Amino acid sequence: MTQLQMKWIGASVHLLTASGGICALFALHHVAQRDWQAVFAWLGLALFIDGIDGWLARWSTVAKILPRFSGERLDLIVDYLNYVVVPAFVILESGRLGSGAGELGACLMILSSLYHFADQSSKTSDGYFIGFPALWNVVIFYLFVIPVPEGGAFLLIVLLCGLVFVPLKWAHSFRVATLKLPVAILTAAWAFASLYAILNGFPSAIAIQIILLIAAIGYITIGLWRTLWTDELESGR
Repeated sequence: MTQLQMKWIGASVHLLTASGGICALFALHHVAQRDWQAVFAWLGLALFIDGIDGWLARWSTVAKILPRFSGERLDLIVDYLNYVVVPAFVILESGRLGSGAGELGACLMILSSLYHFADQSSKTSDGYFIGFPALWNVVIFYLFVIPVPEGGAFLLIVLLCGLVFVPLKWAHSFRVATLKLPVAILTAAWAFASLYAILNGFPSAIAIQIILLIAAIGYITIGLWRTLWTDELESGR
């Protein structure tokens, strides 16, 4: 393969990552139309892209081929749009937290997430996040799937904003090195239930709610195990 061909492959990987920004744009468009199924379909596509672009970047050695352009920085920008900005806008426009609380909740999401994205020690060497990793796209998805009362939804947002600053470990869906099999099983179950929920509207059927709750509890349990019963010490936080 020629150097030019390798550069085209590298540029294509960057373009794939950047396409997540297009997903954010159309998600915002559908928020304005209050089409929540379309919103989460675009956020789901962005999540899928985020799940594969890192592997493609490593496979194509894009950092060596196009050293001027930072795929990591590009990924952070796109992730902040899809994981934070769009979900915060959903909270504002949907009224899911109630009058007044929605504005406060959205502001807390924006501010706490900036800390997470600026933190250079936000991951362990075996692929776990340190502190709640600003997965607000997933959080608000749960608030649509499960009819949580406004007060409870607001308290959940506040709690998770606080947990951004607490050095608990949270499992990455694709990159963990320890407990990889149970994480993969949880991810597959979560993806199936989420797709069903998006296709069939909100709130979801009880069976789908249960599957998604079990997946969430499973992720949290694995993260707590990684926090309490492993010897690796993380610094810088």
